[in-house]
Amino acid sequence: MSVPAPVPNLKRSLRRFDIMAIGVAAVISFDVIGQIAAGGGQAVTWIAVIAVTFLLPYALVFAETGAAFPQEGGPYVWVEVAFGRAAAVLTTMFYWVTNPVWLGGSLVLAAAAWDGFVLPLGSGTVADYAFKLAFIWAAILTAVVSLRRGKWITTAGAGAKVLALAFFTGTAVAYGIQHGFRGLQGAGFSPTGVGFLALVPVLLFAFVGFEAPNAAGDEMLAPQRDVPVAIGVSGAIATCCYLLPVLAILSAAPPGRVTGVGGFMDAARLVFGIYGEARGPVLTFVAVLFVVALLTQGSAWMIVADRMQAMAAADGGFFSPGLGAFHPRLGTPVRMNLLSGVTATVFLTAAMNLAKGDAAAVFGVVLTVAITTLLLSYLAVVPSLLALRLRHREVPRPYRVPFGTRGFTVATLLVYAWIVLGSWVALFPGTLEQLFGLPYDFRAVWGVSRLTFEAFTLGTVALLLAVAVAGYLTQRMRTRSRDEEREGGPAR
Repeated sequence: MSVPAPVPNLKRSLRRFDIMAIGVAAVISFDVIGQIAAGGGQAVTWIAVIAVTFLLPYALVFAETGAAFPQEGGPYVWVEVAFGRAAAVLTTMFYWVTNPVWLGGSLVLAAAAWDGFVLPLGSGTVADYAFKLAFIWAAILTAVVSLRRGKWITTAGAGAKVLALAFFTGTAVAYGIQHGFRGLQGAGFSPTGVGFLALVPVLLFAFVGFEAPNAAGDEMLAPQRDVPVAIGVSGAIATCCYLLPVLAILSAAPPGRVTGVGGFMDAARLVFGIYGEARGPVLTFVAVLFVVALLTQGSAWMIVADRMQAMAAADGGFFSPGLGAFHPRLGTPVRMNLLSGVTATVFLTAAMNLAKGDAAAVFGVVLTVAITTLLLSYLAVVPSLLALRLRHREVPRPYRVPFGTRGFTVATLLVYAWIVLGSWVALFPGTLEQLFGLPYDFRAVWGVSRLTFEAFTLGTVALLLAVAVAGYLTQRMRTRSRDEEREGGPAR
């Protein structure tokens, strides 16, 4: 078994608590909470179902693999060892690109919270642009600094998330006691096929990523011991941080009033009325926590995903090995961090310029597909876990899934079935509804025709594949050219 060469100058600084905090900071998302709550009461039902049938087996198989293969690069290394460099390069491209796109196109919605509850920015103003640019590059800066220091920023973000969600949930309970839990009466907890298919991609996206800290495997003090515990604890925290706030939002907000990111802050505006004159300052405080949490979520993903993509470049799989260089003093992939910042800025510019009329709907489609690229990457990552389990039995496994290989196989197949379903629904929405005779108004949901949607979704995926293939082939040609020069001329 061969793995990429170790990265020099890396220092081991991640303890169990740090790994757990990075997982919490990366996975729990305020905007996803709003999208889940928009599904109504049945969202709570499906959270419970997916937590048991997806998150539990997911945590088991990734805990075993992460402890057995703790090399820097995490999922990149797993896919490369299992299926080869080409498959690993394509997979890592999808895993990585989600994050700068998300940071530039989605997380900047933090500006709405800042504008509405902290300081007015206006729309399209200099202040608006400045805030969003500062937001992006602050996240990049936290990924550039050494992990020994940067980990405290993501830890603070994880704490801000848990604090904001716990405070909001507690306040919503107090509001319900005072005014009655009227929102729950019409929430409708009975599951439906339409609701299930609408929520599947969002819920799966909400619960993937706990293996991400393994991208910094060579910077962990005791990965064999700490990774399984950290994944288990962060998974349990995430389940509570999705389930309880969604219940709280549904209990407070009138039916049909919960939409996207606004779901959380709009519900907070309502329930914080119990604080009387202190409502304004409390809302401001929570909005600041909201922005900090979103910022550090972007930071956490940049820290781990940029390391994966840097390992792909250093291993000869993405344009130039220089993109995979780690700074000798900081121990971070600075060039890849900067590339992520530029990519995020490009998507920020697109979001600002296309956020009008029909173009807004088109951009929303592209952004949605870009986010689902994370799900698409698991189409290779998950099978690689089973391949490693079956082909490399000699590797010590400090933690093992119950019932041995059979238990690992069943858990992996269950996780993979969910990933395939979520990926299909994300890329081809409405098709399964049509197959099962369920109602689905495509234009009402997406604001564009199916032809336009598929052109942009499949076009986005094709573009990412083309970039990944170009990066891989460029490196291969450079390597072949160097080999020929060393041999004294072209091979005959």
